[in-house]
Amino acid sequence: MASNYIVSARKYRPATWNSVVGQENLTQTLKSAIDSKKLAQAYLFCGPRGVGKTTCARIFAKTINCMNPTPDGEACNECESCRAFIEQRSYNITELDAASNNSVEDIRNINDQVRIPPQTGHYRVFIIDEVHMLSTAAFNAFLKTLEEPPSYAIFILATTEKQKVLPTILSRCQIYDFARITVPDIVKQLQFICQEENIEAEPAALNVIAQKADGAMRDALSIFDQVTASSGGHITYRSTIDNLNVLDYDYYFKLVESFMAGDVPQALLIYKDIREKGFDSQFFINGLQQHLRDLMVASTPQTHTLLEMNEEVAQMYVSQAARLSPKFMYLGIELCNTCDLNYRNASCKQLLVELTLIKLCQIMNPAPTGTTNETPPVKKIPPTSPAQPQQPTAAPPKPVQQTTAPAAPVKQTPVQQAQAPVADDETPPPPPVPDAPMPAPRPQQTSPLASKRILVNNKTAMSQAKPVNEAQTIQQSRNQDFTNEQLIAAWDQFIKDHPHAQALISTMRSSKPELQSGTSYIVKVQSPSQVEFINENKTELMQSLRDALSNDLVEITPVVDESAPAPKIWTPREIAEDLKQKNPLFEQFVKDYQLTLV
Repeated sequence: MASNYIVSARKYRPATWNSVVGQENLTQTLKSAIDSKKLAQAYLFCGPRGVGKTTCARIFAKTINCMNPTPDGEACNECESCRAFIEQRSYNITELDAASNNSVEDIRNINDQVRIPPQTGHYRVFIIDEVHMLSTAAFNAFLKTLEEPPSYAIFILATTEKQKVLPTILSRCQIYDFARITVPDIVKQLQFICQEENIEAEPAALNVIAQKADGAMRDALSIFDQVTASSGGHITYRSTIDNLNVLDYDYYFKLVESFMAGDVPQALLIYKDIREKGFDSQFFINGLQQHLRDLMVASTPQTHTLLEMNEEVAQMYVSQAARLSPKFMYLGIELCNTCDLNYRNASCKQLLVELTLIKLCQIMNPAPTGTTNETPPVKKIPPTSPAQPQQPTAAPPKPVQQTTAPAAPVKQTPVQQAQAPVADDETPPPPPVPDAPMPAPRPQQTSPLASKRILVNNKTAMSQAKPVNEAQTIQQSRNQDFTNEQLIAAWDQFIKDHPHAQALISTMRSSKPELQSGTSYIVKVQSPSQVEFINENKTELMQSLRDALSNDLVEITPVVDESAPAPKIWTPREIAEDLKQKNPLFEQFVKDYQLTLV
């Protein structure tokens, strides 16, 4: 038994101007042109997919041929021309799909049909969909007819890629740009369909469908049918995100909370849970970047209109954004963007995402009670009492607990720290003579490479660590401003420091970093092998540049310069002639031995 089911995209396809969704300004302009009878010979409807280009072309063709239009500019749907259009038997309207009929012969058939006047109605309308798919020869064959058609012929061209249409075609048309349909407009139309079909739907679920459609009403209706089929007439938010494999925004809200708390383990565990649910890591990082963008626009009342979501969810973004600093949101978006750019070339993609999450946790650097945000100080020799003998070095003694705290912190040398405190009125005893010379205290490392650590909010370790002076403190995430000249200088210094890495140095000498965005740079090279040379040594190169610039956010990505001319391949004869010109002894050698190049 045949099914009578019709998909929503066809069943609820607009048939009147008033039913077109999200294009009110454009439809009003077309209605005004019809009312005033100022019709152009050719129109070009361009815009994204599923926004109503072909639908408006059909409504336009039906309306201009209607015998009894209504006062508000709509077709009557009762005259012979309207009935013929509705029943799809009208000879006044011809549609051509240029995606599959793009040859010169197809355009010649259109040119032949233009000569036949309409039998009923006033105009013959030719709708050419996906016109950018026509070949260059077909475009040229169409030019004369499009420029000087008969008075009864009107052409409506529709395309999603206006830039591919020849300028000579564009100059002969009135151009109408269709906009993406906003999320509220799509949600409103879906609510109307739910009422017509007796379907219960949560507003949050319809909002997810609208966002997934990305401004295309046809895509929204297709997704709506898919979700309806699996929900049994009751569409919930949970069933929608499960059916569409959408990552719940609750994950992103929890992640930002862990960023604010500096809780690296929690952030990594949330990412692990997301991966176990089957979501791609690049899809996740792009979603996190979009979430931070939404928080950024939610932080200012003037930009709240940029949040394409329902009021309840938008309020959640506003609430969380109020507790964030602009610096966090800007740096967070930049870190996610850098991760996305490097994702394809990363050998360990999971580690790349995890490092990005760790950096996000360290932006705000919150300090737990009684601790410091500084990295743990260099481990020192534990103090010993004068009466207590020196313990063997293989088993260091346990630190002696002091019963009284010093009156004020005094900067001491390691030797002074090893001595026991004495009263002011007592003569300090002479220091004990150890059986073996005490090992000299290890000097504090000053190299950023050797001392950089990742702080994982370990309260026990941080409470036992003693603060050092400010000069010895090493920042966890350096972000010092630098100029392009300083970057080039650091780049050249790396070349001088590595004279034996011939392949890498040759590549670096011929290419310099170019700013892409923020602290992200690209290096244009001539071949994929040069990309490999840089990527193989990228860890050492990036560490050297970041240390020289005191900025851990610097990121350089090698790319192949497609515009660079291909290297010339010399023939043996050209090589020999070049040697003769550069070295007279070689030319004399050839003459003396009467050599010839075979």
